[in-house]
Amino acid sequence: MTTLEAIIVVLAGVFAGAINTVVGSGTLVTFPVLLAVGLPPVTANVSNSLGLVPGSLSGAWGYRRELEGQAGRVKRLLPASILGGIVGAVLLVLLPANAFSAIVPVLIVIALVLVVIQPWLNKKLAERERHEHGGVALWIGVFLAGIYGGYFGAAQGVLVMGLMGVLMNEHLQRMNALKNVLTAFVNLVAGVLFIFIADVSWLAVLLLAVGSTVGGQLGAKIGRKLPPAVLRGVIVVVGVAAIVQLLTR
Repeated sequence: MTTLEAIIVVLAGVFAGAINTVVGSGTLVTFPVLLAVGLPPVTANVSNSLGLVPGSLSGAWGYRRELEGQAGRVKRLLPASILGGIVGAVLLVLLPANAFSAIVPVLIVIALVLVVIQPWLNKKLAERERHEHGGVALWIGVFLAGIYGGYFGAAQGVLVMGLMGVLMNEHLQRMNALKNVLTAFVNLVAGVLFIFIADVSWLAVLLLAVGSTVGGQLGAKIGRKLPPAVLRGVIVVVGVAAIVQLLTR
């Protein structure tokens, strides 16, 4: 990897760390960049997962204020994310490259629909009692999103935000903070497994880690200032971009 390529990887990490903290889908930036600098697809994917872990943790720390009072939700949903991340990482190694990614655009479309109609659904469901932590449906949804995140990860945050928006009655920024914790641990457990079961480019991991850590803090500052309508719009734009890239790559 040349010096210029290394700089590009760091900058991609900064952008990915920021966008992951605000919405998700930073992988759609860093994964193509790692391919462009010559890494094989699976190596690029696993190195990307490991490299973005510090950025995810940085973003979660940046949103720590919005996490206050959500310890119960974290305790309930974190096991679902961890189990899902483990399953997804194992599937990446065992399944053919195109086996799981074929349904990714469909999953993102469903998530975007949930995000768009969330205000309407909230009004319709206002008279119905919803579980404080999203209930069993959210646990299962977070588990499935964790599988997807452990396998590839792009737009995992969009999926989680869409699910929480419909199944929980909570402010968007607080849901975003919870999403950052859940997706960070999916990347973490998948990354740890990848160390033992897949090839890793440690230089790429280091460069992405530096960039994404900075980006995570920037994303926390930017995302907290966005009103719910704007944040929802960003989610939709990034989700659509994810679909386009996945269908054309």
